Amino acid sequence: MNVGQPVETQSPTDVFSKVGNIPDEELQRAKIYALLARLMASPIDEATLGVIRDLGNYDKGTEIGGAIESLRALAVRTYQRSAEEEYTELFYGVGAGGELSPYASFYLTGLVYSRPLAELRRDMERIGIEPNEGVKEPEDHIASLLEIMHGLILGRYGEPATLADQRAFFNNHIAPWASKFFEDLEGAKGAVLYMPVGTIGRLFMSIEKEGFSMIA
Repeated sequence: MNVGQPVETQSPTDVFSKVGNIPDEELQRAKIYALLARLMASPIDEATLGVIRDLGNYDKGTEIGGAIESLRALAVRTYQRSAEEEYTELFYGVGAGGELSPYASFYLTGLVYSRPLAELRRDMERIGIEPNEGVKEPEDHIASLLEIMHGLILGRYGEPATLADQRAFFNNHIAPWASKFFEDLEGAKGAVLYMPVGTIGRLFMSIEKEGFSMIA
């Protein structure tokens, strides 16, 4: 079974839809993973920008709820072309490349296509996730890892994964570097719309770490 239709090619309705009899708390986690995965996968299109403008139902009194509200408010006054150009500047750039590299291998070893990618591919094979031939990026791209977590929660690769299995994947492939990546995104010179995306990611990684640490 492959990763499935990559988040950048799904409609916003598909990405954020309710699936099966998943508890509401797990659905909320899955939705944040889906949101972050979509924002990191490729430049924002008009449909996704519309979804961000309509974000709601988050407690604005919490840090992460406030960050989501900041993202929503920025999206209301952001043109799609500007959002696309910001993504390109941050992650592709010109000449020497973008400000940030969204790959686990680079963050953990300074090189792409290195040990973390090989370890991820072994775990994907064990879980039964095949690389999607339509995606050119290495599988340790932050968007791919977040999409896999989304899929584990919702049972995209079979039955919904247990919290213990989710924790194992998170601790092995996301926890060692994603917080630092989102912190760097939050403070990137070229980040405007993506600054609150970095905040959401940083806070959510902290919440997930704390939650998984309490599992017996």
